[in-house]
Formats: sequence, C-alpha cells, structure tokens
Amino acid sequence: MIGRFWRRAAAVALPVFLAGAAAAGAQATLKVNDEVNFRLGVLGQFQGDWLEDAGTGDAPNLFARRVRLLVGGQVTRSVGFFIETDAPNLGKKLPDGKSITPQLLVQDAYAEVRVRNWLLLDAGLLLVPFSRNSLQSAATLLALDYGAYSFAQSVPTQCTAGRDTGLQARGHLLGNRFEYRVGAFQGAHRPGLDPSARFIGRAQYHFLETEGTGYFYAGTHLGTKRVAALGAGLDLQDDYAAYNVDFFFDHPLGPGALTTQVAYNHFDGGTTLPTLPDQHVVLVEAGYFLPALKLTPVLQFTRRDGRTASIADETRWSAGVNYWMARHNASVKAAYGRITGPRAARNEFTVQLQVFYY
Repeated sequence: MIGRFWRRAAAVALPVFLAGAAAAGAQATLKVNDEVNFRLGVLGQFQGDWLEDAGTGDAPNLFARRVRLLVGGQVTRSVGFFIETDAPNLGKKLPDGKSITPQLLVQDAYAEVRVRNWLLLDAGLLLVPFSRNSLQSAATLLALDYGAYSFAQSVPTQCTAGRDTGLQARGHLLGNRFEYRVGAFQGAHRPGLDPSARFIGRAQYHFLETEGTGYFYAGTHLGTKRVAALGAGLDLQDDYAAYNVDFFFDHPLGPGALTTQVAYNHFDGGTTLPTLPDQHVVLVEAGYFLPALKLTPVLQFTRRDGRTASIADETRWSAGVNYWMARHNASVKAAYGRITGPRAARNEFTVQLQVFYY
C-alpha cells in the first residue's frame, strides 16, 4: 500500500516539477497622474494532489487551486481600492463530478480611506480581522495552504473564504509597532430571525521590526525581516463567539532564516450558528529558509478538538519542502501529510507550482 502510494505520488509530482516557471516581469502599473494609478497582478497555483482513501479509491487530482486576477490602486491621494477575483479548484474532482467550468467569484472588493497612519477606513467585501493565518496573503504562505480550520467560521457565518461585507477601522501606533483592526460586518442571516451585526476586532504588537501598513500579512518574509508579533482576535454575533491568540516569529538565524507560527482558536456557534459546534483548534507551522539552496523545509500541524458529540476530533500534519525559484513570484512546494480522525487514517501527497506578481 505504501509503495503504491509513493509511485502514484511521484506520477502526480513529476509533471508539475518539470513544468518550471520563469520570474515575473516588471510591475504592471497604469499611472494617470501623480494621484491616480492602477496596478494589475495575477496569482496562479497549479496543484497535483493524491489522497489515499479506502472509501473513494486512489486517484490523483490535477487542478488549479487558485487562479486570481488582482487590480488595485488609488483614485485620489487618500482613497484607494483593491479588487480580486478567483476561480478556485478549477478542474478538481468532486463527489458529483469534475469542476472544470470556471466559477468566477469576487474574492476581495473594498475601498480604503487613509485619514492618518493611525486611522484607515475600509469598506466592502473584506477579509475579516480575526487570526494572523486567516489574514495572510495566499501568495506568501509558508506552508502549501492555510491551516485546515483557520476559516472554520466562514460557512456558518455565510461568508466566502473568510470574507464578509462591512466597515472596518484600522491603524498603526507607537511607531507602527501596535496595530488595531475593528469592524462591523453583515454576519449570518437566517429567515425568521433578526440577528445583530457581527463585530470583529484584532490587535497585534511587534516586538522587533514592523511589517508595514498593508492589509494582508506575509506568511514568510524569506529572511528579509526580523519579526516577532503577538496578536489576538475576537469575533461576535449574538450567541456566537470565537477568539484567537497567535504568535509569529520570522528572523534570520545562522546561514538562513527561521519562520514559525503558533495559533489557538476557539469557536462556539451557540444558538446563532448551530452548524458551528463548540471546538478548540491549534495550529503550529515552522520552516527554515536556506538561501544558498533556495529551499525551505516546512512542518505544519493542526488539531481540532470537538467539545460536543456533534463534531469529531481530527489531527492533520504535513512535512515538505519549498523551492523558491524567484521567491514568492515563482515557487514549487511539495508536502506529504497524514490525516487522522473518525475515519481511517489517510496519507496525502501534494505538489504545487505558484506564479505570482502584484
């Protein structure tokens, strides 16, 4: 069984590795005048995956994990915008067939008013300010993907990939070391009920270098920064409550750089979100960047602990390596993982080719 697993995993991985990728070219920017400009970008993550599953058989899955078009810029010196589309899991095999028809969706769409560095106002379809992992850009992740449960509240709150419509204030104080994000969002709505708005807040403090004032966090800076950041988030709507605590460390060490992230989440949908049972989630990931080889060995571990009989405990871990052909612009990531839970333990092998520029 294990021998067959690796033979089929190699069959999935080889074509993706051989495909290669070239570094992206110059930034695509349209400058209208000193105040008005538009930037264009693209993200493609092309993936091969093989999951050993006695119930559904053993077959590779070759698909496009993410195909995104990005456009951003500013319309005045103090007003900017960002819009991102996605066609996720294009070509992936699903229980009811193959998802080959593009399902184009709006991933992000918001405007931002910059009053001062300590006050920025965002309005539209936003990635909600809960945990660091959920706020990281998909283009700069350390591991192959987000933690398996980092968006556990997304479907019950009737959101899309962790995004919700609303208004948010955020800012940076103390020389940009302290960051706050607080907002009111649409949240879940069920016929016959009249729930209040969804309130979410997050605070983060940088003990060493800061990471700028952008909306998205980086999953790894690949040795270019010295970051030690402690953050916490709170997500509330009527009887639903979730909270998060996380720590991110990214720092040169020896000949390379160490990146690690630890997070604890608690979700409890209560009577407001009955499809979100009470649960604890732990995420740990770490990698060591070797610049001379352009490699990063990566470990990721996540555990869901269900507090009621309606949800089972589950553990997922993976070990792999990233090859940075052109840092985040072009990379290949491969990982072997194992899933243990209510079903029989399953092995998984995944390889991903990324091209990105923005």
